[in-house]
Amino acid sequence: MNTPQLHVPERPVDGLLGEVVALRAEILEASAAMIERFGSGAVEADPALANLAHYLALRHHDLRPLQRRLMCLGLSSLGRLESRVLPTLDAVIAALVALAGGDGLASMPSESDFFIGEVRLSEAATDLLGPAHLRRRTRIMVTLPSEAAEKPDFLLDLAKAGMDVARINCAHDGPKAWRSMAAHVRAAGNAVGRDIAVLMDIAGPKIRTAEVLLPEKKARLVAGDRVRLVAASGEPRVCDRVKFSAGVSLPEMVTRLSVGDRVRYDDGKLEAVVESTAPGEAIILVQKTKAGGTKLKPEKGINLPDTSLGLSPLTAKDETDLATVIECGDIIGYSFVSRPEDIDLLDAVLARYGAGDRRLGLIAKIEQPDAVRNLPTLIARARQRGPFGIMIARGDLAAEIGFERLAEMQEEILWICEAASVPAIWATQVLEDLVREGIPTRGEMTDAAMAARAECVMLNKGPAVGQAVELLDRLLSRMDEHMQKKTPTLRALKSW
Repeated sequence: MNTPQLHVPERPVDGLLGEVVALRAEILEASAAMIERFGSGAVEADPALANLAHYLALRHHDLRPLQRRLMCLGLSSLGRLESRVLPTLDAVIAALVALAGGDGLASMPSESDFFIGEVRLSEAATDLLGPAHLRRRTRIMVTLPSEAAEKPDFLLDLAKAGMDVARINCAHDGPKAWRSMAAHVRAAGNAVGRDIAVLMDIAGPKIRTAEVLLPEKKARLVAGDRVRLVAASGEPRVCDRVKFSAGVSLPEMVTRLSVGDRVRYDDGKLEAVVESTAPGEAIILVQKTKAGGTKLKPEKGINLPDTSLGLSPLTAKDETDLATVIECGDIIGYSFVSRPEDIDLLDAVLARYGAGDRRLGLIAKIEQPDAVRNLPTLIARARQRGPFGIMIARGDLAAEIGFERLAEMQEEILWICEAASVPAIWATQVLEDLVREGIPTRGEMTDAAMAARAECVMLNKGPAVGQAVELLDRLLSRMDEHMQKKTPTLRALKSW
């Protein structure tokens, strides 16, 4: 019996080596402009910013053909290098040199140098959110309901269930309630023997409906209906052609709308387009609603993806609220931040209140297209001031950029944050059915499992939030055994 001959095809290692070396050189050259924008002094003091610049330069290349050629040699596909751009390229170059028969032409990074980005991210997460739980890397944040101000046992139960961060939404209640909530959080943390951070989320210029007029009490908006939007000082009014009307919380919204601008209502449950404008009002034509129509109600959010409002992210109310935030909070949640200058604006207000004695963390909520576009420079500015994180505010972000782009964009934000060693918070409607109804859907269980790639997951308030914390604690603990950011970890499987 003849033994088959093993044929080993020639592999163009030399050409591949030259390609990766050239790619490394191009990244260094292209990242110089980004490093200059960040500030060379800031980059020297913060190596994570240099890695971010390298990552952004790398991602301007389409690496898919190169990836497959590296994979068939048993080398890194470059698909998980967010926190270690140059170390990964250097490791690949050293391996290619060895495969080509070279000796001493390239050195392999040490293990500590290769994984230093992971260490930086872990330290940043601890600095901002507090120590990770013993069983899981991802923290759990819970939005507190108003009744938490009067129910210390409610906070204690959440702490026992696994809550790591308590979120106080300053759009609701007031300083007296916030002080009470914060005190109950501190007491609960002491009772369970660990610090629980207090995030105080200032409201920002959220655009909402005010008074509404309907043709009848149970009327719902459907495609083809028209709505008259009026400035807050105006009175909603209807007519035979326009049977629905609503005031808005910010007059600038109505005055800056143009014909053709898109309008999204209540986290995208309704989509419309501006049909006409007049002094102090605009008529919008409904194009899409959820099945069965959408109810027009007061106090529902409005998003304007095509309209530049030029609003400050800090309102007069926010500036007043910051006095209590400084007193009670550990972290400030900053809504509608979209430019590095917005960080300067916040710091100026904090300085006026004499907040220099408190080392407050900052979480920027990414909910607008401008914030996405400016994310690298925003990160560079914010990291210079102290503990900093990014919240992927998926509700407003989806309403601004469109639902079909949300999954793609949340991935990109996670990658940018990892490259910059910035903790990321996965927020909006996590386990929403479980929190509200006591039973999760299959889809939201998968969503919660994927959230393990972030450093923190936020739950909204609801009757079964304690049950949701317990379930999420178990789920995240299990997922930690299977995934480390984008990298599957091959724990022994026991199902087969």
